[in-house]
Amino acid sequence: MTGNIDLWPVMADCERGLGRPEKALDMAGAPEVHKLDKAGQVEMRLVAAGARRDMGQLDAAIVTLQSPELASNSVQPWTARLRYAYADALLAAGREGEAREWFAKAVEADRDGSTDASDRLAELDGVEFVDALGEDEGEDGEASVEEKD
Repeated sequence: MTGNIDLWPVMADCERGLGRPEKALDMAGAPEVHKLDKAGQVEMRLVAAGARRDMGQLDAAIVTLQSPELASNSVQPWTARLRYAYADALLAAGREGEAREWFAKAVEADRDGSTDASDRLAELDGVEFVDALGEDEGEDGEASVEEKD
């Protein structure tokens, strides 16, 4: 495939959206991907992991996301999304304890609220949010937060 290498993660994600995860994986494995900057490489890793999940390959998706960028304590603009994707893949594979840990790490890195990691973490902790405008208001008219059993 030719074209601007910086657009490859977007094009690969489009292939996923068109139902062609194999094509997305081909693009993610191309030697040209090494020419991407770090953010582009991480984005391509996210796309590749998503393609693996599309194909029902949960363990492969988890391994795809395991990288020095995931293990790093440094917070970059893409760190929250990478940690979130890893947590989500772990949860899909039934590894709830590890998923909870990584959703918490995603929350720490999500300075601009680009993910719903805090909601996912609360859900794993059994916290249920009740809509303040819904029928489940408390006696004082305030919304309540309830813990699930």
